[in-house]
Amino acid sequence: MRLTPHHRPSLPRGPRTPGRNPTRRRPAARRRRTAALLTGALAAGLLGAPAFADPGHDRAERAALVERMAEKLELSGPPGGEDAKVLVFHGATGEESPTVNPGIAAIEKIGQQGPAGEHFTVQATDNPAVFTKPRLNTFNAVVFLTGDGDVLDPEQEAGLEAYMEAGGGFLGIHDAARAEPYSEWFTGLIGARPDPKSPADVQRAVVETGDRQHPATKDLPVEWKRPDTWFNWQKNPSGSVHTVARVRTNSYRPGENAGGWDHPVSWCRDYDGGRSFYTAMGGTASSYAEADFRTHLRGALLWTSRLARADCQAGISANYTAERLTRPNQPGTSDQIGEPHGVVPAPDGRVFYIGRGGGDASAPVVTDWNDPDVGKGTGQVHIWDPETKKVSLAGELTVFGNKGGGDELVKNEEGLLGIELDPDFARNGWVYLHWTPHSTIDRDAHMAERRVSRFTLDPETDKLAMDSEKVLLKWPVQIHSCCHAGGGMAWDSKDNLYIATGDNNSSQFTDGYSGNNPEPSFKGISFADARRTAGNTNNLNGKILRIHPEDDGTYTLPEGNLFTGEEPDEGGGKTRGEIYVMGVRNPARIAVDKETDTLYAGWVGPDATEPSSTWGPAKYDTFAKITEAGNQGWPFCMGNNQPYRDRNLPDPDKPLGWYDCDNLKNESPNNDGLVNIPPARPNNIWYSPQGGGPDFPRDENGVPSYALDEQELTLPWLKGGGQAAMNGPVYRFDEDGDAPGKWPSYWDGKWFVGDLYDGEQPRHALLMPKGDTAGALPVHAESLDGIVPVGEGGIRNLMDWKFGPDGALYVLDYGRGFFTSDDKSALWRVTYDGGEPTPAADDLADPALRKGAAR
Repeated sequence: MRLTPHHRPSLPRGPRTPGRNPTRRRPAARRRRTAALLTGALAAGLLGAPAFADPGHDRAERAALVERMAEKLELSGPPGGEDAKVLVFHGATGEESPTVNPGIAAIEKIGQQGPAGEHFTVQATDNPAVFTKPRLNTFNAVVFLTGDGDVLDPEQEAGLEAYMEAGGGFLGIHDAARAEPYSEWFTGLIGARPDPKSPADVQRAVVETGDRQHPATKDLPVEWKRPDTWFNWQKNPSGSVHTVARVRTNSYRPGENAGGWDHPVSWCRDYDGGRSFYTAMGGTASSYAEADFRTHLRGALLWTSRLARADCQAGISANYTAERLTRPNQPGTSDQIGEPHGVVPAPDGRVFYIGRGGGDASAPVVTDWNDPDVGKGTGQVHIWDPETKKVSLAGELTVFGNKGGGDELVKNEEGLLGIELDPDFARNGWVYLHWTPHSTIDRDAHMAERRVSRFTLDPETDKLAMDSEKVLLKWPVQIHSCCHAGGGMAWDSKDNLYIATGDNNSSQFTDGYSGNNPEPSFKGISFADARRTAGNTNNLNGKILRIHPEDDGTYTLPEGNLFTGEEPDEGGGKTRGEIYVMGVRNPARIAVDKETDTLYAGWVGPDATEPSSTWGPAKYDTFAKITEAGNQGWPFCMGNNQPYRDRNLPDPDKPLGWYDCDNLKNESPNNDGLVNIPPARPNNIWYSPQGGGPDFPRDENGVPSYALDEQELTLPWLKGGGQAAMNGPVYRFDEDGDAPGKWPSYWDGKWFVGDLYDGEQPRHALLMPKGDTAGALPVHAESLDGIVPVGEGGIRNLMDWKFGPDGALYVLDYGRGFFTSDDKSALWRVTYDGGEPTPAADDLADPALRKGAAR
């Protein structure tokens, strides 16, 4: 129903004072919350009003006005009642928007949808005097349907502020972001202001509804295609609000000042005692006829009207705290941390982490192969204890790999590479280490043995019993040349152990393209041809292995690996049954989501800075969601099955034919496995120095043009440059966990991906399509930069990250050097303190909902 006619002359207004400040006397906790919100908004540059000559006087004056309005409006508790009512305000300084009539009709219809306990009645008005009348206290929520311009006088805005402070709800739609342009408080209520140069035409675009729990988005398509007019923002509100939906700026013409890929379009937050939701959609009359858009508005109104609870704090960066847990090492020691290379939280809350074997800058480095100590280093296992807040050294291993930096024929990436704890660790104390013992090196052949060993932790001393070693798996690696050792390990729900191994190959000798030069070798072993390793069905390097460890220290092979090891093809004896995934280059970090037993992996690409029409794609760092055994393509194909050019003897500098990703043949002279190998399957995420997901037009044979001027970047949220992909976990929210700092359920099921190389590389949480998704692009990405802090004072060089049983995120910062540790090498913990979903269970409007929430 309407309280007033559609068209009416503007009411006389009192004088406006620009830039009013909302701070006033109120309960201490609420004062602190408001101060924090305003500080964040000011820091983000959201509040653009001019400053006062005497801001202290103005704040006091406004505080007194809001208090008077609270008394006048009789606001003593959450406004509205069990029979929920919504006020739709559509005042404007000019002509009424054509969206008003369909907007009111849609909200009235929404109010009668769903269960009876979620119904509400609607009253509409364009008379701002409603904000100074006691009946404002009868509305569960207020909707600003349009409101473009300076529509409220100081007393009316103070009434709205008093209403919010009492626990009211607010929904702003589209042009509501233009209302009250001189009000800092209203800017905070909305969250952002439109850029005046925003495009005005209606365009069809793709909206990502990344919050799959909020009632405003949970029932919408994750990739929602719809027409509207799309605002650009004066300042991006991401991180200061909880964004529930973003629009993809590459799906329409955003014009100037679009602000890049992270483009919020709907968001919410608890604000000044109440609940605020804003959507920039709804700029067209036809929007209100869309069933999905009405679903969006209905969910927003259920939350703002206290008819449903939702978490509108999870995406706000200020609700997370990153704490460094380890101190810098004492000079000349690794008493806190070695050269960081892996972390795993234990069930009891302790955190185990390893150092690869490079010492601090003062440690000696031996590179002479004639010296028996060549490459000798010390791999360390440290434990951080959450009760004592102290670090202890659990054990040390003498490893090969400490050769410092320099040329690839000098440096080396072997050492202590990975750590995992047995699924029954609390009972048996078994620790699995992926490492290269110095005692196994052959200084003449420049070969070594890689192992996965099991050790037992003594529960009395918290020390590894070094004589308890059980060698589960071992295989040869060349150590003449660097690099690509991999190292990550992970368990699935069936207690199968996944082991990531690098391709044991030099990145030189191919100008940074495919690692397929068969010529460079030492003592008959190629070190520049990844077809010997990653592309070889009979070699354990360049793979993700899957075994089932047994109690006696042996292992069995689970069903479903890529090979059984008994294939008769091509004469037999040319496969290894441990291989689950082949064709990976340097998978430092892997993770398994035990809820689905899906493997997630990332690996570092080669070094070419640009694609080549002669040799193929540029360096692609890669992430993949893997649901079954297969071949990820390296060194034949990269990205979404973009082939490299073959080369072979006698002239490896001569380009031969393009690899056929669907019908691969490994014809390297260094291959002792099958010639006919499994087809390459496309990967989900890849990025080059030019950006994320580069793709090109293809010819009739499926070969891309590799022309930069024809390149399309399909994953605009990724940037290139220095690159070293660091795969992260999939978060699973524990409803029964009550540890402080637990991340909220908003992140449940999201896959974390990041990059080591520098603090400006993106860190993201992703949503992937469900099911078998080989080659499918993420359907949603959101930045974690403000939560897992970047930059020199933050976690600049991300080496590993995992969630603990307490729901906190544990992160290793590698430090600022290479092949060593320094004072920035550290273990960090990122915790959440944003509180429970709102409104509180006792404040829900429907008594039945209150009882359900209490349960």
